[in-house]
Amino acid sequence: MRLALFMFLVFISLAAQANTRLTYSQANEIVMAAAKQCERDGYNVSVAVVDQSGVIRSQIRMDHAGAHTIESSFRKAYTSASLKLPTMRLAKIASSDPELHGLHHMADNILMLGGGLPIVIEGEVVGGIGVGGAPGTRLDEICAEAGLKILQEKK
Repeated sequence: MRLALFMFLVFISLAAQANTRLTYSQANEIVMAAAKQCERDGYNVSVAVVDQSGVIRSQIRMDHAGAHTIESSFRKAYTSASLKLPTMRLAKIASSDPELHGLHHMADNILMLGGGLPIVIEGEVVGGIGVGGAPGTRLDEICAEAGLKILQEKK
């Protein structure tokens, strides 16, 4: 009886997790919406979406985007998914207190520059989006926000 109850609880837990995962389709839609916003604004960028484990689900590099933007977009997405906060906010937190300056170097894929946002579905962080290449981190973040709006429109 206990084993059956345990198995039932595990099944329910897995089923709940399955409903809040970032799908391939969602990742692609988010990337394309962010890229289209940057294109409308005249910026050549790279956009990455990672899942909650920091694994790339979708990534593009626009024509004429710098080669470095591939890495920066991934690292911003990774950072926001891993630390569950916007990268611009993390950068401000880390720079506001000398004891927190080490946050910039806590892992190789962490990048605390604006342009990374957590992806939240049903109240749970399921991934992150990162944009790199616009002429300013606030502009990267605006494009990332446009990518996330696609999830709200689908509700």
